[in-house]
Amino acid sequence: MPRFMSKSPVGYLFIGAAVGAVLGACAAGANQPNMQAALASLQAARQELIQSRPNKGGHRERAINFVDAAISETRAGIAYAN
Repeated sequence: MPRFMSKSPVGYLFIGAAVGAVLGACAAGANQPNMQAALASLQAARQELIQSRPNKGGHRERAINFVDAAISETRAGIAYAN
């Protein structure tokens, strides 16, 4: 198990979003409720991370970067399918 996943569910969120982006890229059409829901969840997770106390030994910042990457990939999957 990768180190970032051992102590935080953020790793699972990132993996889930990446899988969702791949699956979403395979879906045809503009109606993508699952990808849109994933994007909204990722954006909510990012807000929670931003609002948390910053002293986490760098883990908070790393989690924000992972979520930002997942948001970007999800948006790319939506754009690709459209």
